[in-house]
Amino acid sequence: MSRIPCVLMRGGTSRGPFFLASDLPENRDERDAILIAAMGSGHPLQIDGIGGGNPLTSKVAIIGPGEQPGADIDYLFAQVNVEKALVDTAPNCGNMLAAVGPFAIEQGLVPASDPETRLTILNVNTGKRIEATVQTPGGAVSYEGDTAIAGVPGTAAPVRLAFLDAAGSKTGKLLPTGALQDDVQGVSVTHFDMAVAAVLVAATSLGKTGRESPAELDADRDFMTRLEARRLQSGQMMGLGDVSAMVIPKPILLALPTAGATITARYFMPHACHTAVAITGAVCIAAACCTAGTVANELAVLPEPDAQGRRLLIIEHPSGRTPVEIEQDQETGEIRRVSVIRTARRLFDGFVHIRDKVA
Repeated sequence: MSRIPCVLMRGGTSRGPFFLASDLPENRDERDAILIAAMGSGHPLQIDGIGGGNPLTSKVAIIGPGEQPGADIDYLFAQVNVEKALVDTAPNCGNMLAAVGPFAIEQGLVPASDPETRLTILNVNTGKRIEATVQTPGGAVSYEGDTAIAGVPGTAAPVRLAFLDAAGSKTGKLLPTGALQDDVQGVSVTHFDMAVAAVLVAATSLGKTGRESPAELDADRDFMTRLEARRLQSGQMMGLGDVSAMVIPKPILLALPTAGATITARYFMPHACHTAVAITGAVCIAAACCTAGTVANELAVLPEPDAQGRRLLIIEHPSGRTPVEIEQDQETGEIRRVSVIRTARRLFDGFVHIRDKVA
């Protein structure tokens, strides 16, 4: 067997192995074959690999030095399908992103400062930049702290992620169809591309409340079939072509919030409902809430912006609430920066063993 160095990390509400790009083949097909074998994909439990049998724990981060001016680190995200031998590198993953900075610092790719280290990450999937601020007291990464995030037990050190130019992550446009709302099979939706390409729809338009549990939504196979049919049509409308083998666009059901929140969301990955919300999804939802005329804006209860045009939005989801800070030009509506707080943890490091016939 071949041995490939890796570090298993939790980033936000996701988990997966982190590889240095230099430890994997440059050829995409060869690389994907190794990732599929490493995760044990093609089996619902990923029993012959290190995947967790769930889309949230079947994710991979590939990290290398920044190759473009202004980027300290390049980060390629790979969503490895659990039951099929497929790898999708179309989207970014904002939860795994939370662990990129700590990994890069501990691997010696970025020098640490005291008491915190700020670095710019280029997400290779989308070509977009994210500024990460990692706690490094004494010049060493600290994972201990008092920050709690929904969907993760306990507390940890905060990692601040600021999405700098997230609009048009895959389609090149904030509104891929040019419209604030479109009709998809008789239902009004907003096609929106901010950090992730998504289809935003009022839950009531599809006969749901938007407060169902992920298990309830996943168990309604007729609903899931209709949701996928709409997603496929939306993919064509957004200029993404046949998206049947892609995890974008992401369907997102929205509903009115409870007291103290901005909006309620159910985020799909896309063939199962997320138990919380993806960070790129939260960025997308929050930006859509602040864009007049979208489905999200019509349902949102928005706080007033401060003098700098900043708002703190609260996204409700099955595991709790996720705060998202939006900085927006109040005259043009342009969203300048979207920030979130996540946590991360190094779980173990060593080697993943790959059969020679794969490697």
